[in-house]
Amino acid sequence: MLRLEGIDAGYDGTQVLTGVALEAKEGAMTVIIGPNGAGKSTVLKVINGLLRPARGNVVFQGNDITNRPAYERPERGIACCPEGRRLFPQLTVEANLRLGAYAKRARASADETLEYVYRLFPRLRERARVKTIRLSGGEQQMVGIGRALMAKPSLLILDEPSLGLAPKTLSEIFKKVRELREGGLTLLLVEQNAYQALRIADFGYVMQEGRIVNSGPPDRLLDMDELRRAYFAIP
Repeated sequence: MLRLEGIDAGYDGTQVLTGVALEAKEGAMTVIIGPNGAGKSTVLKVINGLLRPARGNVVFQGNDITNRPAYERPERGIACCPEGRRLFPQLTVEANLRLGAYAKRARASADETLEYVYRLFPRLRERARVKTIRLSGGEQQMVGIGRALMAKPSLLILDEPSLGLAPKTLSEIFKKVRELREGGLTLLLVEQNAYQALRIADFGYVMQEGRIVNSGPPDRLLDMDELRRAYFAIP
């Protein structure tokens, strides 16, 4: 469904990504793990059209979208829940969710999709009229994921969904993410919490210093000796 081919990218003359190649297969959950500064968020900016690569291609559903503007990505079926959620704090839960359905592909079925989001996250139905600034971190993360789902994506990208969450809430969020995968949605997950992410993934990539240094099925990457060498650069 999504392919990155030899991506070089960076900011203001500083190269961050070098030769990044990866694939998110349809109906599967792909995870990118790595420490802070590995280049994970830069990869997502390239996919979302917020950063144009200096070299390489972004291919989605067989089409080269490398140079297509960011605002076209949701219409093509790419939706992202960004790191830190980036909600509108003074708007209600439902208002935030409905803003996710601005793409033409999503507008006609917005009410139906909203009902789906409420079934996935029953707590949001209870909090629908509450301003998001009054929500817990876990509830805000649910709103962020729900807003992305409102765009009716073919590919859902989640950027650090575990950030700042208590262990119990983290388990709940990952359970819901697993349900989305089991429902057939294609997911690309960027995470620092390698263990939790790999437990629910179908395939993983390990990033370090702007490069893919390892990849494979989760059972192989969860080999702790190998993961420590690649993920933490410990020989």
